Amino acid sequence: MVSHPGMRSEKNAGKEGSRRRVPALAFYGYLNRYRTVFVPSLIALFVTAGLSLAFPYYLSKLIGSPTGSPLEMLNSTASPDVSVIRSNINQTVITLLAILALQAFIAYWRVRGFIKAGESALNDIRVDVFSRLVRLPLEFFQGHRAGELSNRVSADLAVLRETLLTTVPQLARQSVILVGGLIFIFVMSWKLSLFMLAMIPVVILAVALFGRRVRAYSNQAQDSLAASGVVLEESTQGIAELKAYSNESHERRRYSDALEDYLLVVNRGARVRALFVSFIIFVLLGSISVVAWFGAGMLVREEITPFEFTAFILFSVFVGASLGAFPEIVSQIQKANGATERLREIMAEDPEEEGTGDVPFEVLGTVEAQNLSFAYPSRPEKVVLDGVSFKVENGERIAFVGSSGAGKSTLFSLLLRFYEPQDGAVLIDGDPAAELPLAALRGAMALVPQDVLLFGGSVGENIRYGSWDASQEQVEEAARKAHAHEFITEFPEGYNTMVGPRGVKLSGGQRQRIAIARAILADPKILLLDEATSSLDSESERLVQEALDELMKGRTSLIIAHRLGTVRDADRIHVLQGGRIVETGTHGELIDAGGTYRLLAETQFL
Repeated sequence: MVSHPGMRSEKNAGKEGSRRRVPALAFYGYLNRYRTVFVPSLIALFVTAGLSLAFPYYLSKLIGSPTGSPLEMLNSTASPDVSVIRSNINQTVITLLAILALQAFIAYWRVRGFIKAGESALNDIRVDVFSRLVRLPLEFFQGHRAGELSNRVSADLAVLRETLLTTVPQLARQSVILVGGLIFIFVMSWKLSLFMLAMIPVVILAVALFGRRVRAYSNQAQDSLAASGVVLEESTQGIAELKAYSNESHERRRYSDALEDYLLVVNRGARVRALFVSFIIFVLLGSISVVAWFGAGMLVREEITPFEFTAFILFSVFVGASLGAFPEIVSQIQKANGATERLREIMAEDPEEEGTGDVPFEVLGTVEAQNLSFAYPSRPEKVVLDGVSFKVENGERIAFVGSSGAGKSTLFSLLLRFYEPQDGAVLIDGDPAAELPLAALRGAMALVPQDVLLFGGSVGENIRYGSWDASQEQVEEAARKAHAHEFITEFPEGYNTMVGPRGVKLSGGQRQRIAIARAILADPKILLLDEATSSLDSESERLVQEALDELMKGRTSLIIAHRLGTVRDADRIHVLQGGRIVETGTHGELIDAGGTYRLLAETQFL
């Protein structure tokens, strides 16, 4: 598959378009996976919300019922029957308490159901976001700082968690109370209800206008908080360099400045939200006051009974409280929609193409490059590889040498399909690598880099990263072949020794040998060695080189080396210069040719 710069631009434009098309409510759809728990909990929520309307109704009966409320019976001209009054009071209160008990019982199961469905949905979101993240091409990660991604994603998920577990149920509850309350007040007095509802459009307009601004500030706040997290993560990862250069004060200023930016954005957003809430409070309470004034006039004119007026006021308070809760609910939903922008961007990104076609899954080990040309997308004007061609037969060792920036490591990136070439093709056993399933291609290769990354687990776990199905005996055998078993067994905890973040508890030579043991355990057909001994001392280099010789036996091996002494026995050596292969031959042939390779050799060996 050959892709051209124009095609790449169209593809990126397509990515941008797909990112804009990802709906903000996409993550709420995850609740549908747990509808057997979520739907009953939602129904229970509607039931409990409806039962909550019993409180103002029975309270109205106690205060102003025309059919014999305690208040009216006491104020009547006839002698009041105290026993009847007590009976009415007891019956009303007992009924109310029974309804409240039922409401509490249902609420218990409703809360458990919402938490179970919400947390399960959140776990699915975390897994899907991480799965998409690790399948994105290398180009994506080179355009984003690792700390920014991890901190932003964790912050986004925290906001989304609050929304799914608290805001969504609250939205459903307040909607039921609002609709139910409106129905009751219309039953009590349609005339008074219309007077009150005439003020609602003002509240709705305010929610729309303020909500948009709250979302914008929330998005900015999440970005600023992620920036502070980047400083924290980078400072802790590079703590040795930080202390070596006495830059504690500098990093403190960086962190403080990032938090100041966050605080500034949060305070701006707080002013908008405070103004919003204050406006709603004034409008709601003012509306209820005006409605009470209007209703009092109707009561005087006998256009409404005391019970209807009392019930109307109590239900209006409930309706007003529901309306008053909506600004905060809308604000939280807007905040979640804004905060999850990074999550939606990640989910909108196209993952790596895994390859198509009926290609055999077993790789034998022949590698061929045909006229490879490549420039990094971030620097399209700088050609890194220009018409590079070579072929490695199964089991051969070839080396690539040259000055820094000649394109050696880029060549490995193309072999691993971290990038696709702008021109030319990579063939594996005669088949285009672009059509080979990605897992099969990379599973047939093992990379031993110059700067080994060890994960923060144990020594055994880092070796087993080459093959998680390997037994402990296989892990130890791989370590023996890599000359790592000796120093591992000297640790008090042996293979269970924790290596620390990025393997900081081990020396460079120890990390290299663990990486070689990992590659041996992976049993690759094709081995990529990227300056695996360039940063080691003489003794460590000798041990690592012996381990590499063991690793390369019977495998197709491609070696990048600055130290020419490590590639003397290669079947062929390619000299890269300016993105082109300028010389090819064995060590002796290139020395006799008297070209660039001989100059490099004389510089190192003299």
